[in-house]
Amino acid sequence: MKPTLVILAAGMASRYGSMKQIQSFGPAGETIMDYSIFDAIRAGFGKVVFIIREEFAEQFQAIFEPKLKGRIATDYVYQRLESFTGGRTIPAERTKPWGTAHAVLCCKGKVNEPFAVINADDFYGADAFAKAYTFLTTACNEQTYCIVGYELENTLSENGSVSRGVCNVDAAGNLTDINERTNIYRDTTGGIIYEDEKGRHPLPDNSLVSMNYLCFAPGFIDLCEQQFGEFLDKHIQEPKSEFYIPTATKHFVQSGAGVVKVIPTAARWFGVTYKEDAPGVQASIEALVASGAYPAALWA
Repeated sequence: MKPTLVILAAGMASRYGSMKQIQSFGPAGETIMDYSIFDAIRAGFGKVVFIIREEFAEQFQAIFEPKLKGRIATDYVYQRLESFTGGRTIPAERTKPWGTAHAVLCCKGKVNEPFAVINADDFYGADAFAKAYTFLTTACNEQTYCIVGYELENTLSENGSVSRGVCNVDAAGNLTDINERTNIYRDTTGGIIYEDEKGRHPLPDNSLVSMNYLCFAPGFIDLCEQQFGEFLDKHIQEPKSEFYIPTATKHFVQSGAGVVKVIPTAARWFGVTYKEDAPGVQASIEALVASGAYPAALWA
């Protein structure tokens, strides 16, 4: 059975101010997602599942169905606030989705095979898809998941701070801990730091970080369901609280349920965290096209 690619595209894009998931960056109007899907098809994935908000469904399908028809199977999952909340009362001020692990949970019943999860607005590079496909078809099982790990220095924005899941690994390359670090940036001395309520802390340039490119067996969706209930019991009254994939992944490791391999890629990540990142992303894609890494028109 070919693995599935799950694309997280239900975010509100609050920092960016528009629906960046469908903004054109490639020479023939391609979105960042187009390049991910192209790389996934090239690597051997059999299906792509888009997690979106229901109000964007028509717009989304009009963009992607014509070009993907006959190339890869497609399906759609809607991330709704009330999904899997077990009848709990959702506070009226809650407007944003419950986070990335809840998005994966919304795939329950639709994804029943090994799968990779990525963000819609991140460019991951062909190497990441090739490595994910190899893992999903040769090593993935209910006791063995993986994170595609990027070197921190290859994932920064020149236009502001970023958030990254910083991975700690053992000698065998297995995850021992993952911590969501917010407010990461290169400071005036050239070093990379992150800030939290306790102050400023240095991070090595080659720290392995999760860019939300993870590979799972389908049982991970059930794990998210169990964890989501516990998350809601603690955090439902916090209007900005989110249930993240790294949280569920960390629980999987620390509860002894299995191992998560961190598979390094030297690929250079780029994405649109801020509006000002867009020209750089466009230039990077143009350079890849010029080098022959991608055709000038992906779906021609």
